[in-house]
Amino acid sequence: MGALSKISRYLKPYWKMVLLSIVTLIVMVVFDLFIPRLSQRAIDQGINAGNLTVVINTALLMLGASLLSAVFAIVNSTASIVASSRFSHDLREALFRKIQALSFGNLDHLGTGELLVNLTSDLNLVEMAFRMLLRIATRAPLMMVGALVMIFRTSTYLGFRILILMGVVVAIMVFIVPRMQKLFTTVQQKMDKLNTVLQENLSGVRVVKAFVRQKHESQRFDAANEDYARLNVTTGRLMGGLFPLMFFILNIGTVIVIYFGGIRVADGSLSLGALVAFMNYLGMVSFPLLFLAMIIGMLAAAGASAKRILKVLDAPLEITDSADAQAMPAIKGAVEFRNVNFSYRSVAENGDLAHGDPVLKNINFTVNPGETVAILGATGSGKTSLVNLIPRLYDVTAGQVLIDGIDVRSVTQESLQAQIGIALQEAILFSGTIAENIRYGRPDASDEEIQQAARVAQAEEFINSFEEGYDYHVGERGANLSGGQKQRVSIARAVCMDPAILILDDSTSAVDVDTEARIQEEMAQVLKGRTSFIIAQRISTVLAADKIIVLEDGEVCSIGNHKELMERCDVYRDIYDSQLGNGGMVQ
Repeated sequence: MGALSKISRYLKPYWKMVLLSIVTLIVMVVFDLFIPRLSQRAIDQGINAGNLTVVINTALLMLGASLLSAVFAIVNSTASIVASSRFSHDLREALFRKIQALSFGNLDHLGTGELLVNLTSDLNLVEMAFRMLLRIATRAPLMMVGALVMIFRTSTYLGFRILILMGVVVAIMVFIVPRMQKLFTTVQQKMDKLNTVLQENLSGVRVVKAFVRQKHESQRFDAANEDYARLNVTTGRLMGGLFPLMFFILNIGTVIVIYFGGIRVADGSLSLGALVAFMNYLGMVSFPLLFLAMIIGMLAAAGASAKRILKVLDAPLEITDSADAQAMPAIKGAVEFRNVNFSYRSVAENGDLAHGDPVLKNINFTVNPGETVAILGATGSGKTSLVNLIPRLYDVTAGQVLIDGIDVRSVTQESLQAQIGIALQEAILFSGTIAENIRYGRPDASDEEIQQAARVAQAEEFINSFEEGYDYHVGERGANLSGGQKQRVSIARAVCMDPAILILDDSTSAVDVDTEARIQEEMAQVLKGRTSFIIAQRISTVLAADKIIVLEDGEVCSIGNHKELMERCDVYRDIYDSQLGNGGMVQ
């Protein structure tokens, strides 16, 4: 339950509602404990004595106590719902903000399925746990303690005879709780796996159908689903056995009270009213225990969920602004890589993060403001990793990346990234209109600027073919657009930012050669006076670049323009010949 205690800090802003909930609970318990004592009075001083006035007055007092208890129950319910709902709102917002603040490196280690479970079922379980704690789960121990006190005040003789049974019940609960928490942690992990398989299938359903892998994917899902169901059955069996066992033990307590209490009533050392009151108080002890046995699983599950949520909330950010970070001045466009080494971090066997093999090694080059730089190399040579270091999507492992002579780690991420436009390798679009997607990086862009960006990206023609034009609604992840259309909207989005540095990461791979040629013509005007980095598979895309950086196995093989590289770089010459030379495609 330590995780639930830690996460309760999000309840602090609503301490008044929490306090009101606890106070009303205490008042409810007082009224509930008062009723059995009134029953004893009605029997001993009213019914047995033949005093109807005492019976009527006591009945009215009992009715009044019940009504007041109901009123306080309503207040408690309202206060607990408000507090738990606002707690859930703030926790969900904090979790979402933390996910947004995570770097690419953090996201490499946190699965999307796990994060979705954190934001949905995990958070819902924690909310329900706090709601129960502010209502019944807090009322139960208060009622138990109060009833035990009243039990001993009513009859010490009977109280000691049922105390051992209560100890047995508590011992069972103490034994079961840690085991239930471990089980529910495993259940949530199985749910993560199930969600991951489900998400992969939903997002990749077209690939599944295209490769006729429905049977294989069904088997994957069935396996994950079976693991989840099997563990749920195990958990259910444990819970199912716990409740009858506790019920049996408490029923033994009832038998003990009736036997020994009946003897005491018979010999006159205990009144009948006291025995009835004792039985009521025993019920007030028993039923909270039974209820706690029922919700123990939920609390254990909530504790496991809270631990998983805290894992994300407390995860150290791999990339943060330094304490003395300043806003990045207006970028002129000079870029320098100075002795840069970079490797991705992976999870070691002990669960810690450690740097893997170097992806980039001893990278050194300088780019002047306004230059167009092309980056070529085989798959896995480190092209995308290199450009991701410029806007500080990742941090270098060693060395420096400087823009206008300023180390990118010494400025705020927001001020840096706001001046760098990037069209990622995978064109990700959001549900909304095409216009909203293009102005995503610059919300104040005018309609004319959006249309100009679309013209540059050769997207205007297909956009105008839609009846709604720029108001055409883009489906989830751009499902109702082709790959080439999504790439062109992605390029338009980057261009619309009017950035000082523009990065195009293989952003025309899904468009045809003619469209790519037209994009190049339009981009030639956009790139004037703007530093740009272009990753491309087609060498025809980069022939006119001011500099071409050729990467091989994470190292700079050569740097120069097309003519220079044709003379001195075998790797570049091989790429050129395979695509545009005698042995390759003719442009």
